[in-house]
Amino acid sequence: MLAGGEVNVGDLAARFPVSFNAVSKHVKVLERAGLVARRVRGREHRLRLRPQPLREAARWLETYRAFWEARLDALEALLSRS
Repeated sequence: MLAGGEVNVGDLAARFPVSFNAVSKHVKVLERAGLVARRVRGREHRLRLRPQPLREAARWLETYRAFWEARLDALEALLSRS
């Protein structure tokens, strides 16, 4: 939902089969991780996705994916010769 733009916390919580408090706790974890930003206007809390940390993590993981794929390909070649 957040990938589509800013979302009201209540609207977000309504989409899941868990309590509002459970969703709120998850959102707080995402905020601490820097993946979600909250904007408060009066009593309304609006959330938006902060994708940059995810992009950085994906780039970091990509280097290890390439490393392990090469290793697994070498292992597969070795095992197929046996």
